[in-house]
Amino acid sequence: MMRAVRGTGRLLAAGLLAMAGVLSAAPGLAQSPGTEELAVSVDNASSPVLCAEEDNVTLTFRSDKVRRFRIEAVHPVYLAALDKDNWDADWTACNFGPEAARQEGEGAGTAPSEAPRAPERVTIHETVDRWLVGLRFPNFWRNAEAVVRVGDKTWEGLHLLQLWRVRPNGGEEVLVLYPQDGYWRARPKAPRGQDLTAFGSSFLVGPVEIKERPIVRLRQVTYRVADGRDVFELAFAAGGSATVRVSELSEKRLGLDVQLSQPASGLPFAAMRSMYVTAFNNDVERVAMRPPATKGWVEAGIMDFKGGEAAEVWAGRRAMSQHNTSSPDMIFKAFGN
Repeated sequence: MMRAVRGTGRLLAAGLLAMAGVLSAAPGLAQSPGTEELAVSVDNASSPVLCAEEDNVTLTFRSDKVRRFRIEAVHPVYLAALDKDNWDADWTACNFGPEAARQEGEGAGTAPSEAPRAPERVTIHETVDRWLVGLRFPNFWRNAEAVVRVGDKTWEGLHLLQLWRVRPNGGEEVLVLYPQDGYWRARPKAPRGQDLTAFGSSFLVGPVEIKERPIVRLRQVTYRVADGRDVFELAFAAGGSATVRVSELSEKRLGLDVQLSQPASGLPFAAMRSMYVTAFNNDVERVAMRPPATKGWVEAGIMDFKGGEAAEVWAGRRAMSQHNTSSPDMIFKAFGN
């Protein structure tokens, strides 16, 4: 695993920017006049690991009132100072390896004696500026029960959905969803003239249950384009539904506006999953939380974060990591009913 080598001045500048990043990169959306800013309960269920390919970071969001909120993926503050990116997997100290990782599902894989089989790829929706692609893996850790619908067509057995945008000399994957366990990943468009950036932390939308690990059980995913925006309609196996709209996609951030049909009573309505091994090997290193009706932020390292009541949460990195170096920070905010 190679880490980028940079000048001291650039690292210092990146560090100073990062100290301001919690306040500048993660400001809350202004609430509409007359609307109440809701606080949610944020819990940290993270635990230490040595394997950099294991999701050991878990933040959950709970409220018996929330029916809408916003999730943003924003570029890390040091991106402009990044000379060398790194997307390579790090299997050091892992009890599973590349054969499992090829199937994209944690814990899935082929036997050592088998040749890896390529996933089946299907185009679900395509226009001149966007397309939605589905993948079926030979193996996945959960049964494929959720179906995907676009218009009057349905697809069964899809393990991964990829939303792409056209960019010069190719496409850019900006959002992914695993329909069979409810995991999402997002990233903004790459800055003009720069290479694509990495995916990093995952998140869950809907009633979060523990089935070996945190998941959201989906019955159906319906995709459509409305007013030029990508819209995913989720039907939950546990009951209720949600609409996830790509409300912003730029070279600064990808924003998702989420509307729940009902509060997730007794369960978290969202969660973030990520990885932390050390301060230089992680996908998320720090959390900043803005408690309700305050003018300041509370900050802590991800493994030291105690949770609490928050109107807004930022989870990201102040310094460059050797793992998914360019992957975005995550913001959860604009909680309302």
